[in-house]
Amino acid sequence: MDKRSGTCTSAGKKLTIVQSNYVPWKGYFDLINMADEFILHDDAKYTKGDWRNRNRIVTPNGVRWLTIPVSRDHVEPFRRICETRVADRRWARKHWAIIVGNYCDAPYFERYEEICEHAYREAAEYEYLSRVNHHFIAVVCSILGIKTKISWSMEFPRVEGRNERLVEMCQAVGASEYISGPAAKAYIDESLFTAAGIRLTYMNYEGYPEYPQLYGGFEHAVSILDVLFNTGPDAPDYLKSFAKVGVVSAPGT
Repeated sequence: MDKRSGTCTSAGKKLTIVQSNYVPWKGYFDLINMADEFILHDDAKYTKGDWRNRNRIVTPNGVRWLTIPVSRDHVEPFRRICETRVADRRWARKHWAIIVGNYCDAPYFERYEEICEHAYREAAEYEYLSRVNHHFIAVVCSILGIKTKISWSMEFPRVEGRNERLVEMCQAVGASEYISGPAAKAYIDESLFTAAGIRLTYMNYEGYPEYPQLYGGFEHAVSILDVLFNTGPDAPDYLKSFAKVGVVSAPGT
């Protein structure tokens, strides 16, 4: 049962809960595609020097960071991602110019140039980082054909405890399985999920196939834009979720 709408949900509903990132890497979109619903956990604390407001692209001189400048107008030490404001809206024009300069010779750049340029123009209008991230995530999901429902953690009641909050959101949407990123193993209390009757699985980011990149060597940990511009309609072949592999069950579940 989805407590938000009062409607019954299908058996075996899978849920993933992750903070929003700026034009994330391919693994992020695998997590989305493996779930029936994806919750952006943006009432969590904003963390500096993380993927919330930046990502990497490939250039002739190696990887380069693209960073959205954010303001410091909120009281520290706790600032939520959804409260984080963009400091300078000229960032979008600058980022797009850098992307064009480094990917204009990619095989499929022209295929996605118009939709991506439009996405950057629209993103420049958003005041909050969380909305910027959601915008790009939605655009890329549309390109990849990912139909997963995307929600916000702010739509759900807050409960004390990191693990308790995750379980509560699973129960609120009627999820029977929670797919987590592997880094969460450091803090997840698997017993709480077991007690709630929720199967816990972890995404496995190993074994991604390489694809042709423009500038020698190979970098996996870059924005999904690199995959799209270099592989075009074959992009799903270089993601794991379209083959439904790469998820590992937690012990005892």
